[in-house]
Amino acid sequence: MQHSASDKPLTILGIESSCDDTSAAIVRSEQDRILSNVVTGQAELHAAFGGVVPEIAARAHAEKLDVTVQAALEQAGLGLDALDAIAVTAGPGLIGGVLSGVMCARGLAAGSGLPLIGVNHLAGHALTPRLTDDIAFPYLVLLASGGHCQFLLVEAPDRFHRVGGTIDDAPGEAFDKTARLLGLPQPGGPNVETAALDGDARRFAFPRPLLDRAGCDMSFSGLKTALLRARDACIAEHGGLLRKDRADLCAGFQAAIADVLAEKSRRALEGYLALSPERRTMAVAGGVAANQAIRTRLTELCAEMAVRFVAPPLRLCTDNAAMIAWAGIEKMRLGLAEDRDLVARPRWPLDTRQAALLGSGKKGAKA
Repeated sequence: MQHSASDKPLTILGIESSCDDTSAAIVRSEQDRILSNVVTGQAELHAAFGGVVPEIAARAHAEKLDVTVQAALEQAGLGLDALDAIAVTAGPGLIGGVLSGVMCARGLAAGSGLPLIGVNHLAGHALTPRLTDDIAFPYLVLLASGGHCQFLLVEAPDRFHRVGGTIDDAPGEAFDKTARLLGLPQPGGPNVETAALDGDARRFAFPRPLLDRAGCDMSFSGLKTALLRARDACIAEHGGLLRKDRADLCAGFQAAIADVLAEKSRRALEGYLALSPERRTMAVAGGVAANQAIRTRLTELCAEMAVRFVAPPLRLCTDNAAMIAWAGIEKMRLGLAEDRDLVARPRWPLDTRQAALLGSGKKGAKA
């Protein structure tokens, strides 16, 4: 079944379950777009393990998806009969969670007769600035999250050109690992950021990986190793990790991440501006975009380069179903076919024209 592109108002249910947040949202294409956006986190379930346990996450998604969808419909004051389609994250992500969401969406679509739209989780993040700020194509986006970090030139809802990315750890992953090394609770990003507020970012000489290499690719694993060594030196000197040590380590680590992202963003912007776009816009998306120190650096950079800077509200930076519903609206406007036989994909790069930056094995390219 093929849907013709149309400007008629659309209302879509979005479902997101790619990691450890179960979410459902009702979004429409016109004003007051987000009618509901229910997010159920799993932090307490994974707290004792120092990170997300895929099997626990998948089970929690399976238990929560139906009630989360119901809550989203109730908050919006709508029934399934008021919707135009169902959009669901079909990858990339933890396969058990993605599969839970896809099967829930397939069941709802079969029962209601509504079109089913599979959405790339990364596209959801990358298109969020269009949901929140109506920005025009093409624009540059830094997508930085727990599992991904890429600079993407967003040319259309289904056309993304990667201009750089991490060759190892994503920054969100590095934040989480840093939190574990320093005895801070998960999720690591917010807790490292809070501890850094009282720290001296200049105390430790942490590396800024790949700044001496041309291009926009990044690396964060060496930074994590440097932090481990600095932590061990502090423990050896004081017989334990002092609160001041922890704060300084967090501040130094965060400053190094911000420096790398700012300089690589400068290079990505230079390439984007060389294309002479009429509207000069850079956006950030993903959970790491919620970090205020990083946002500040990018805001200053864009002001310096006379580029509009767009950062979605913090609640739309982390995983949520509103972005999935919006990506579904964008795809439906293009007239893309629905997929009743939609399958879950653990790996699904946005830019399939380039070689993968991270692990491509039997399961395909991750990013």
